[in-house]
Amino acid sequence: MKTYIILLRGVNVGGKNLLPMKELKKVLEGAGFEQVKTYIQSGNIVLLSDSNPETEISGLIQAEFGFTPQILVLENDEFTGCVANNPYQALEGKSVHFYFCKTKPQINEEKLAALISATESYQLVEKVFYLHAPDGIGRSKLVANIEACLGVAATGRNLNTVNKLTDMVKNT
Repeated sequence: MKTYIILLRGVNVGGKNLLPMKELKKVLEGAGFEQVKTYIQSGNIVLLSDSNPETEISGLIQAEFGFTPQILVLENDEFTGCVANNPYQALEGKSVHFYFCKTKPQINEEKLAALISATESYQLVEKVFYLHAPDGIGRSKLVANIEACLGVAATGRNLNTVNKLTDMVKNT
């Protein structure tokens, strides 16, 4: 069995796509996934599976909860590589954000330059857009338009969440 990190996009946000993690964990365990762990309500899952669980999880969520979120599945080695590639490892966890993408982004440099603030910095490494936003992301024009700048769908997690997922993987 392999360890997978599953990132659900757009769940439990603004009262939409409600997906209680405790209930989801029971559904996933009932479907045969092993060592299922979830973290906070934003759709972070670590589990063991014989094969990539994306299609099965998508179907289970649709059947049990009535919607299908976008799902990004990373194998342990891929996730570990994303963590190792973080160019902002020494910075405060809440100011560093990972935007995970299924395919490599094609950054629209013109849009990005128009939206990025003077305090924000970024690096693209393979399929992860790393953003350092020391002033937070709540009012960031770049974050509000991140997918338009990347040209692909993305799901973001801050470094604190990524570190927690890393710990969960180690204990799987």
